[in-house]
Amino acid sequence: MAEGILRKKSIEKGLSLEVDSCGTAAYHVGNAPDPRSIEKSLEHGIDISMLRARQFNSMDFQNFDSILVMDRDNFRNVQNLAKSDYERNKVKLILHDSHEVIGNDVPDPYYGGSQGFETVYQLLDKSLDTFIITHFNAK
Repeated sequence: MAEGILRKKSIEKGLSLEVDSCGTAAYHVGNAPDPRSIEKSLEHGIDISMLRARQFNSMDFQNFDSILVMDRDNFRNVQNLAKSDYERNKVKLILHDSHEVIGNDVPDPYYGGSQGFETVYQLLDKSLDTFIITHFNAK
């Protein structure tokens, strides 16, 4: 969902961003997003059905200026792949700058119902607004 949301926001703000999402494990490589993520995103006008999972790799540090992760476990996993402080400093929790969230982990909606996916959507939507304002001064 985060990739779809950030892509949509960057287009709306006239920003030219390269956006990609991936996981830290190889469990779902090549798979489409969870059908509930696709459905929830479509409800908000975003089609993520064409996305396919891939695994984070060390080249991502060279290819991207910012690396946003969903939770502290992913934060540690990505930090462990970094070869320098410069690379480690690119990694941030996606909810880090959100003032409406207690704790910095995006909750995993997988075992919950539709409301869990809506909650995650709303958290990511607000957090990515803050990310764009903070990093690109685009309101």
